[in-house]
Amino acid sequence: MNGKLLIAAGHAGSTAYATIEEFKIQNPNWGIVFVGSSSAMEGRKSSTIENAYMPKIGIKFIPIVSGRLQRKFTLWTLPSLLKIPIGFAHALFILLSERPNAILSFGGFSAFPIVVIGWLLRIPVIIHDQTTSAGRSNLASVPFAKKIALSRDDSLRYFPKNKSEVVGNPISKEVITCKNKKYAKRTSAIFIAGGSRGSISLNRLAITILPELLHDFVVYHQTGDVDFPDIKKFLLTLDRKSRNRYHPFPKVEMWNWYKYLRDSDILVSRSGANIVSEALQIGIPSIFIPLPFAYNDEQRKNAKYAEDLGLSRVLDEKDLDPKRLYVEILGLSRKWDKIVKSYQKPKIDDSKAAEKLCKIISEYALVF
Repeated sequence: MNGKLLIAAGHAGSTAYATIEEFKIQNPNWGIVFVGSSSAMEGRKSSTIENAYMPKIGIKFIPIVSGRLQRKFTLWTLPSLLKIPIGFAHALFILLSERPNAILSFGGFSAFPIVVIGWLLRIPVIIHDQTTSAGRSNLASVPFAKKIALSRDDSLRYFPKNKSEVVGNPISKEVITCKNKKYAKRTSAIFIAGGSRGSISLNRLAITILPELLHDFVVYHQTGDVDFPDIKKFLLTLDRKSRNRYHPFPKVEMWNWYKYLRDSDILVSRSGANIVSEALQIGIPSIFIPLPFAYNDEQRKNAKYAEDLGLSRVLDEKDLDPKRLYVEILGLSRKWDKIVKSYQKPKIDDSKAAEKLCKIISEYALVF
């Protein structure tokens, strides 16, 4: 069967990558297009990860002009509100041009117009929510969806049970086949990741303790575009040995992202649903610093899920200073062997999630 899948998402880089990977296996004759925002932040020129890597894996990327309801009033609030009706008109143009057999939404403000217009055009809409809670866009999309796929049992309370199914959070085959830390050789490396856009506050903490950390660890640091120029200048202040042990980069393609996870002993990161799922799969001891203003406190819930399994520490940004972060990293390093040997994976098997999600898409897709 030939067909076309349209994926819409605000920020679902690794989840989308894993789903595309599996969907191509199950449906080799289908085309796939990805609709999302071209800019990672309102008013910034920083591009999204999806915009950067989708064309590299042979997926057509279509940027959509869409607005969002911001929780804090900024210089960009009014321009963003004015984009909302434009987003629905743009979604109509995209869907009439592409004529997909099914729409898969991973949520986000850029996906919502596609969901609504897709429903009006009677194109089947499937939603996937990656969090242990519920995304704001996904909650708004419920009336327009044929099926809602969830990552965690805890999310069932937010969605209608007659439409919902827990499938897990799709993770790529690179992560699935990565050797679990329980059986891996220690590398004395740390991966600091601020999420798809980077984290300015996490970068500031990291820079303060890097001179000490680099005595004992190799550090891979995903900074985001905004801070990267300043961090390159900081790199020049380090001695030669430390410079050779410090590897900063603004963003990273998915295939290299997995390499850094594989080659590191410890992860220090925001606690988006995707990075938490990947950490759980490979069993890497982690320090999670939840984004304090994430909707529905979803990052804290993601991080707590990992902490309850004994794999991570959850640190509040408001209580965190460089000294405490340094002490926590050293403590995790000392307990590393005990943590990886005692860790048991959660009951929900994320390694099967992409396969289950793709079967749902095929089940509901239109046959022209």
